Amino acid sequence: MNVRDIVEELIQIGIEIRRSLNSSLDRKEQEELILEHIKVFSNKESRIADFQTGLEWFNVAEELSIHRHLSGKIIILDFFTYCCINCMHILPDLDYLEKQFSITDGLVIVGVHSAKFSNERDSKRLSSAVQRYNIKHPVVNDLTLSTWCDLGISCWPTLVMIGPNGEILAVFVGEGHRDELILYANVALTYFKSLNKISKHDVPLQLSQHLLPTVRSRTVSFPSKLEIFQDEYGEKLILTDTGNNRVLITDTSGNVKHVIGGFNSGFKDGDFENAKFNTPQGVCALDNFIYVADNENHAIRKIDLTKKLVTTVAGTGTQGHDYIGGKIGKDQALSSPWDVAIYNHEQDNDTVPVLLIAVAGTHQIWALFLQDTTWWKNKAYKANTCVAIVGSGREENRNNTYPHAAGLAQPSGLTVVEGKKIALFADSESSAIRCIDLQTGRVSGICGGNRNPADLHDFGDIDGVQYAAKLQHPLGIKWHSKESIAYVADTYNHKIKRIDISTGYCKTMYGNGKPNDEFLFDEPSGIAISSKNDLLYVADTNNHAVKVIDTKRETIITLPIQIPTIETGHDSNNIYTFDVTINESGGKLNIFFGIIFLEDDLKLNTNAPQKWTVHLSRNTGWSAVATSGELSSPVSINICKGDGTHQVLVTLDIIACKITECVPKKLSVVYRVHQKANAPNFVIEQKELVIK
Repeated sequence: MNVRDIVEELIQIGIEIRRSLNSSLDRKEQEELILEHIKVFSNKESRIADFQTGLEWFNVAEELSIHRHLSGKIIILDFFTYCCINCMHILPDLDYLEKQFSITDGLVIVGVHSAKFSNERDSKRLSSAVQRYNIKHPVVNDLTLSTWCDLGISCWPTLVMIGPNGEILAVFVGEGHRDELILYANVALTYFKSLNKISKHDVPLQLSQHLLPTVRSRTVSFPSKLEIFQDEYGEKLILTDTGNNRVLITDTSGNVKHVIGGFNSGFKDGDFENAKFNTPQGVCALDNFIYVADNENHAIRKIDLTKKLVTTVAGTGTQGHDYIGGKIGKDQALSSPWDVAIYNHEQDNDTVPVLLIAVAGTHQIWALFLQDTTWWKNKAYKANTCVAIVGSGREENRNNTYPHAAGLAQPSGLTVVEGKKIALFADSESSAIRCIDLQTGRVSGICGGNRNPADLHDFGDIDGVQYAAKLQHPLGIKWHSKESIAYVADTYNHKIKRIDISTGYCKTMYGNGKPNDEFLFDEPSGIAISSKNDLLYVADTNNHAVKVIDTKRETIITLPIQIPTIETGHDSNNIYTFDVTINESGGKLNIFFGIIFLEDDLKLNTNAPQKWTVHLSRNTGWSAVATSGELSSPVSINICKGDGTHQVLVTLDIIACKITECVPKKLSVVYRVHQKANAPNFVIEQKELVIK
């Protein structure tokens, strides 16, 4: 038998073994069943061919060979494409497996990236995905699908287990195989170790994480979604700082007001400092609450801006496989919620808010009814009920009058058009923009995709009408009420497009991909709109930035987001916040710093540089006489005419010494500068910073 035939046979045998494992067999019987299977296939003559030479690799110091580097190992090949939600779902399983069995134990996982979309073939983008998903095992970019074709793989994800001599032992198609993988790995390692065929040698790993921004506390990492909302002081921006597992709230100039969550992923309710998220995605606001699609926690979280608390309102914290729903709040399991939007549903001469959820993992739209609600066909739902309202769960581009008969394909962006009582969603895997009638549930196409509902490979980059328009894996969409059009983040085309939903005409607005284009994006995935100021805020994901487009002036800037915290591991007592008031007509602020140590034997080293650096938002127009200087000189800032409150961040890098050692310290000082009438034009601040 050739290798492709063996793979096909193993797929069918795997289904039969799975049925047996799910029966009443005890652990010993399960292990005996797997061992018998492994013995049979380890004696097959066919061996897997080596990886094609000259391919690009990630997380390793050199390209790997199955028959050299990986000889004597149990290998699990993960055939994936980084856009695929099902591929994302198995990454926690692989991470768990790697923690159970190390490389020196004899198990190696290799990601074989076999791209669906043309954009995914670009190694620069794959490198970003490897970092974004925190993949720690070797990954090869198989541009020509050579290994995929050699083995006859037909879908993502597919896992292939290889024995220590290159023999194919098992094939797992799709997600949900964690327990099987552990069982097979344990039996295979035990069996081949008994034959002295497992080697303890290491593999030349070299993780890609060093490519991430180095000062994570004061930068954003892979931002994904954003939203504009209005509070009593004006417009605010909500940003999911996805790579840092946190939510930021800033003013529209980038001055951070709240940091919610932290670097380390987790699933924890609590105050802003202690709450934990895991790869948060979409956000929306309702009154003084923010709802968050906490993607890898498979949950919806609520941020209370008054109480400064985070709570879970739907989801259990682990991936669910329910396609119907109907449970209350935290009892209802979800699967990879990707975006959220509020719809004000008309009911009994009033409106009740309904939270719509793009649930990418089950290819559906769900609703969390925030109050008692009578929905389609007069069906009543109690408050906090979470239920699937659109989509059969089959991954397809099928429009239908009946919402549960429609097929969606990884919906990842969601926006409500209140005046028309519709919701628009970016159906990423069909590369289409689609519409839900929020009065009847009818699903229809707007533009992109293919007429054939089973064809999820009809993508491109073409302006046009309805099916003639082509997009590539769009992730973000937002309705512009002032212009009565939708803006779309056409993610894998690195463009922002606009759509006339009445005609289905899709047109490129920003980002042509040319090096001299100032509107250069790298996989933008979210959009927010300030209708009042004609501004688009774009989450430029792989550039770790938020871009602001002035649609009237046709200009673009990078929003200067400075987060007033210091790096993880530094003493949190070394953060200082002060307020100062200066005249709204403008003026000058001079700040002198002194240092006081509570430890008597700690002194500033007079022979070492003691420096400060000032960080200003470009949107204010303020300027510093010098952006850095010695501690002995003042921080001097020229302040323009204006009103409101803006932040100034000053970082101090000092060196303090005892008799036997010197210690570098970093201090962060945040000045909240309030501009008001009748305040002085010239202010001198003398601040003593006490270091514990």
